[in-house]
Amino acid sequence: MHEEFPKGGQLAGRREWIGLCVLSIACLIYSMDLSVLFLAMPAIMADLDPSASELLWINDIYGFMVSGFLVTMGTLGDRIGRRRVLLFGAFAFGVASALAAFSSTSQQLIISRALLGIAGATIAPSTLSLVVNLFQNEAERTRAIGIWGTAFALGGLVGPLIGGGLLQYFHWGSVFLINIPVMAALLIAAPFLLPEYKNDEGGKLDLLSVLLSLATVLPVIYGFKHMAAYGFEVSQLVPIAIGILVGAWFVRRQKKLEHPLIDLALFRIPAFTASLMVNLAGVFFVFGVFLFQNLFLQLVLGLSALEAALWSIPSALIFTIMSLQSYRVINRFGQVKTILLGLLVNAIGTAAMAIAAYMESLLGVLGSSMLVGLGFVPVILTTTGLIVGTAPPERAGSASALSETGAEFGGALGVALLGSIGTIVYRMSMQDVDLSGLSDAQALAVSTTLTGAVEVAKTLGNEVSPVWLDTARSGFSLGFAVCCALATVTLVLLAVIARKVYATSHIDESAVAAH
Repeated sequence: MHEEFPKGGQLAGRREWIGLCVLSIACLIYSMDLSVLFLAMPAIMADLDPSASELLWINDIYGFMVSGFLVTMGTLGDRIGRRRVLLFGAFAFGVASALAAFSSTSQQLIISRALLGIAGATIAPSTLSLVVNLFQNEAERTRAIGIWGTAFALGGLVGPLIGGGLLQYFHWGSVFLINIPVMAALLIAAPFLLPEYKNDEGGKLDLLSVLLSLATVLPVIYGFKHMAAYGFEVSQLVPIAIGILVGAWFVRRQKKLEHPLIDLALFRIPAFTASLMVNLAGVFFVFGVFLFQNLFLQLVLGLSALEAALWSIPSALIFTIMSLQSYRVINRFGQVKTILLGLLVNAIGTAAMAIAAYMESLLGVLGSSMLVGLGFVPVILTTTGLIVGTAPPERAGSASALSETGAEFGGALGVALLGSIGTIVYRMSMQDVDLSGLSDAQALAVSTTLTGAVEVAKTLGNEVSPVWLDTARSGFSLGFAVCCALATVTLVLLAVIARKVYATSHIDESAVAAH
C-alpha cells in the first residue's frame, strides 16, 4: 500500500491506520447526531409534549453548542493535549447520551442536548488535528483526511437509516444509546493507538476570550438559523449585529494577548486564508442549494419524503465515494489545481442545476447534484488539509477548529441568505396571481411560501389542483434557478481570486504524487 506514496515524511504503519479508523468512527457518530433526531421528533413530541419553543431548542441546541465551542475546544487541545481533550469529550458525550436517552421532560432533553453539543465540539478539531500528528507523509495525510471526511458523509447517510430501524422497534432514547458503546471503545483504544500532542508553551486559556468567542458565534448562528426557518425579519439582524460587535472586541483582545485563543497571525498565511475562504464559500452554496433540492423534490415534483430520500441516494453515494477517492485526484493534479478544477466543476454543476430547476426536471436536478458532489468534495477536503497543514504544528487544533467553525458559518449563511433570495423571487412571482375565493389567512400563506401554498391546496380538497398552485411551483423553481445561477457566477469568481492568492503562497506541490 505504501509504494504509491512519495517521499516527504515518515510513512505510517498499521497502528496509525487503525487509529484513523477509531477517529473516523467517532466522527461518524458525531455526524449522525446532527440528523438522527429529526426522525425521533414525532415520538419525542408524543412522549414529552414539548411546547413550540421547547421543540425549537431540542432541535437547535446541539448545533448551537457545537458551533460555539469549536474554537475553544480546538485551542484547548493545543494547550493541554489533543488526545486528552478527545477522551474527555468522548466520556462526556457518552454520559450526555445516556442523560438524553432517559430524559423524562423537555427541559432535561434540552440540557442533555446542550451537553452533547459541548462534548461534540471536542471531536471534529481533536480528530482532525490528531490525523495531522498520525500522518507525517503529505500524500498519506491527504488520503487520511479523505477517510476522515468520509466518516462525516456516511454519518449523514446512515444516520437516518439506523435511526429509523431503531425507532421501528425501540424507544426514541435508543437513537442516543447507540453512542455509548462507540465512545466506550474510543476511550479504551485511544490511549494505545493515538499519540498525544500539546504545545508546552501555549500558556493558560483566557476565559474572557472563551466567553467573547461564544458571544460572537452563538448570536450570529442563531440569527441566520432563524432567518432560514422563518424568513427575513429586521429583528433577526439584532443578534447578528450583537455577535459582530462582540467579535470586534474579541479580535482586539486577541491582538493584545501573549497567548491568544486564536492566533491572528494564521490569517497572514495566504494559503490558510484562501483555503478558509474557499471552504466557507463551498459549504455556503452546497447547503443552500441542497436545501432547495430537498424542497423541490417534495413540493414541486410531489414526491413523498421517503421517495425524495431514495432519489437522493445516488448523489449521497457520490459524496461518500469522492471522499474516499479524492486523494487520487489530489495526487494526480496537486492541491491548488484540485481546488481550482473542483470549483469549476462545482460551478458547472450549479449551472446545470439552474437549468434543470427552471425546467422542473427530476433527472436533471439529481444529475446536477451528482456533478456538484464531484467538484465539491475534493475542494473541501483539499482546503481542509491546507488549513491544518499550513498552520504551525502547535496551532493545528486551533486551525482545525477554525475550519469547522467556518463550515458551520457557511452552512447557516447559505441556508439563510439563499433561502431569503428564493423567497423574494417566489413572492414577486405571486404578486399578480388571482387568489380570490381564499380567506385572508389562506391568501397570505399561498403568497408567502410554496409550503403554505401546498398546505392550503390540500385543505381545499379539490381533485384538480388550483391554477395558482402551478404558478407557485413555477415561482419556487425560478427562485431555485436564480440561486443556482448566483452560485455559478460566484464560484467562478472565487476560482479566479483563489488562483491569484495561491500563486503567492508557494505551496510545495512536489510533496504530492504526480499520478
